Amino acid sequence: MQVPKRNSISHNRLEGEIPPGVAQLRHLSFFSLSFNGLTNFTSGIKILMHCKMLDVVLMAHNFLQEMISNDDINMVASNGFKNLQFLDLSECQLTGQFPIWLSKLQKLEILNLNTNRMTGSIPGWLSTLPRLISLQLSDNLISGEFPEELCALPALVSEQDLADNSSFLLPIFNINMNIWFHQYNSIHNWKPNIVLRNNSLSGHIPVEIARLKQLHTLDLSHNNFSGNIPSQISELTNLEDLDLSANQLSGKIPASLISLSFLHTLNVSDNKLYGEILSGTQLQSFDASAYKGNLGLCGDPLPKCGHLTRDSRDMDIHDEEDGDSIPWFHIFVVLGFITGFWGVCGPLLLYHNWRVAYFSFLDKLIDKLDEAIAVSVSG
Repeated sequence: MQVPKRNSISHNRLEGEIPPGVAQLRHLSFFSLSFNGLTNFTSGIKILMHCKMLDVVLMAHNFLQEMISNDDINMVASNGFKNLQFLDLSECQLTGQFPIWLSKLQKLEILNLNTNRMTGSIPGWLSTLPRLISLQLSDNLISGEFPEELCALPALVSEQDLADNSSFLLPIFNINMNIWFHQYNSIHNWKPNIVLRNNSLSGHIPVEIARLKQLHTLDLSHNNFSGNIPSQISELTNLEDLDLSANQLSGKIPASLISLSFLHTLNVSDNKLYGEILSGTQLQSFDASAYKGNLGLCGDPLPKCGHLTRDSRDMDIHDEEDGDSIPWFHIFVVLGFITGFWGVCGPLLLYHNWRVAYFSFLDKLIDKLDEAIAVSVSG
């Protein structure tokens, strides 16, 4: 195995711009300058794009609060980074929207843009990246919905043969969902994930997410997703970590989730879920903190379901097919009252003879009541 050319000088006090001379390092494959004081993001990316053999670019915590530029970099992007597999620009507080030049990186497998200040929506063109297995966009200012196009990422829909990507030596590290700390010796061993934690995403979680069969981690926490948890998530048979906490999700926890036998991290806390947690399943093996903040949820590991109020039980009548709660019980009560009211009072308003007969009947009824009362008193 040929050892590739590497440049790793992370965690130093380097400042200033990436020198233009780096562009002459034609055989450079691994470039790591994370946690330094680099500036001029646009210039640095353009210089590195001349290094045609680059596999990995790690520049986390640099270019603080700079703007992501599209126009200048697009002039170089057609040929630059053509072999790039791993791009880490996390913790840079970069501003702006998704750079379109990322769509040119047809060999990109891992994209880490965590902890920036990126705005706009998640672009659908990410689904055109045929080898992307890891999309990490947590702690940004991204809005809009979860794009259905994202559910068609080729390398997450079906298993890809990525064995040729293990030619360089790492190691590389990743903090997964702020919980699991992983060290990998090659990109080939990286666990596929989509991490969109702590943004401003809204709308429903698309049922098409079930297509992403290769996913190991799905983190949509701390957003504004609404509607039901799609039962189709149970079709993600490789899923190990699922975090849907701190959203506006409603309805019951899908019974189908019990089929995720390899799920070892679950968090649906701080939503609007209700109903009983299915007993005798691995859903009860998780700590109570995984379910906290859902006032309508009950059952082990939460308190028993006897404490549910009538309002909580009435939720079962709501329509859940599209994730919107429709109070059918209350609708039927109102309709019944209206029907009964007009069934009795309508004819009285429309027909004079009926009104005369009705009030004559009331007069006779009152007279009989008076007589009965008088007899009772005299007796």
